This record gives sequence, C-alpha cells and structure tokens, in this order.
Amino acid sequence: MTQQTLSQLLRQIGSPNITGFFLVLVRIAPLFVLAPLFSSKMVPMQVRLVVAVALAMGLTGIAVHGQTIPTDPMAVAGLMLVQVLVGTAFAFAVGAVFAAVEAAGGLIDIVAGFSYGQLIDPISGNQGGAMTSLYGIVGLALFIAIGGDAWMLRGLARTFQLVPLTRAPQLQTMVGGVVTAFGSIFVSALEIAAPALLALLITDIAFGMVSRVVPQLNIFGVGFPLKIGVALLIVATTLPFLGNFMSGQIAGAVATAVHTLTTI
Repeated sequence: MTQQTLSQLLRQIGSPNITGFFLVLVRIAPLFVLAPLFSSKMVPMQVRLVVAVALAMGLTGIAVHGQTIPTDPMAVAGLMLVQVLVGTAFAFAVGAVFAAVEAAGGLIDIVAGFSYGQLIDPISGNQGGAMTSLYGIVGLALFIAIGGDAWMLRGLARTFQLVPLTRAPQLQTMVGGVVTAFGSIFVSALEIAAPALLALLITDIAFGMVSRVVPQLNIFGVGFPLKIGVALLIVATTLPFLGNFMSGQIAGAVATAVHTLTTI
C-alpha cells in the first residue's frame, strides 16, 4: 500500500476525531505498562484494553478541540511517536513512586533474610521476597484508597493542554523530569525502609557484641528468627504511615510530570 493510498484512506475514514482518538490511545497506552494499578498483572489484558479504549474515547473531545489533525501518514506516524514519548514520561514519573515502595520491601527482604524464600508478586508477576510482595499489595491498596488513580487521570488530561496532539514536547525538560523520577526511587525506598533497616542494624550490632561475650552461643541459629521477628514488628508499626507518604509522593510525582511537559 503506497503513501498516496494511505492518505486517501485516512481522508475517507480518518476524520480528525478518529485520527485524534488513535493519537490519544497511543498516549494513554504507556499507563497500562508502567503506571500502578493500570499495569497490574491481576487485571486481565482484555479488561485493560477496554479501559484504555474507554479513556481514549472520553479524552478525545478534549484533546482534538482547537487542533488541526493532519491526514498525511508520515505526519500521523510522527505524532504517534510523540504521544508515546509523552505518555511514557508521565507514566514513568507516577510508576516510580510504586517502584520505590516495592524497592523498600526488597531492601527489608535482603537485610532481614526474607530473600531466601522467593515468592511470585501477584501485581508485577516478578519474583520477590515476602516483604516485596507485602509492600506491593499494601502500596496498591493505599494507591486506590487515597485516590491516586484519580490524580493520575487528572494529570493525564492536563498533559493534553500542556502538550497538544499536534505539538512536540521540549525533550531536555522532559528527560530531566524522567531522570529526577528515576533518581528518587532509591531515595524514597530508603526513606520507607529506614526504620526497619535501622532496627535490624542495631539487632546485628547487639548480636555481634553478644557473640564476643558468649562465643559458645550459636548466633546464627538464634539471630535469624529474632531478626525476622524484629522486621515484622517494625513493618507492622510503620505500615500505617505509608499512606501519608504515598499521598505526598504521588501528588508530587504528578505535579512534576505535568510541569516538565512543555512544548517547544
């Protein structure tokens, strides 16, 4: 099929609303790969596809308003590439918060010894320790409870005003926002896991002192279950505060993602 034939086909069936619908759908698609809840493996692919199409239909009217959508195949292909970049940058900024929560669980798994028994995370489908799965499930539940999905959808709708379908984003600013979001994953993970890591460090130091005083004592046999008990106690104490932390982080991530999306 030649470019001329594609152009004629787009002119016949590709009204601005239909072409704009597919451009909006392409921008929304990264949410179902990177963003929390929308990319969950617990949601069947057919359901995610239906939700993506429904969101695209709802946002098409806002996105194409006042825009002159081209019908040339090459121009449409270029605009689709731009939509992928914008959608990926936005989804990654929000997904970084959820990745930080799971990374915090992974740090606790390594220090406490839960990483010896690997489990399948039902949300991401990847292998991880018990704390990784626990923080992932609790984080997803808190994400829904605090209205993170609504914040994310409002931010997504805002991107169509900041970067219209026919305009390109400023790559330097957008890449800077993605780098900032990526760098915040480890920092946020340390902030979440800090109480448990500090308690486990003190426990290790205490066992080290006991082993010097009573060398006959089997520290590994006594210390391993005690470290697990300490980790569970601290995690149970700090989990109720995770909601406030995630609320601020998600709001900040959406605001940062929106502010970094500016047109050339």
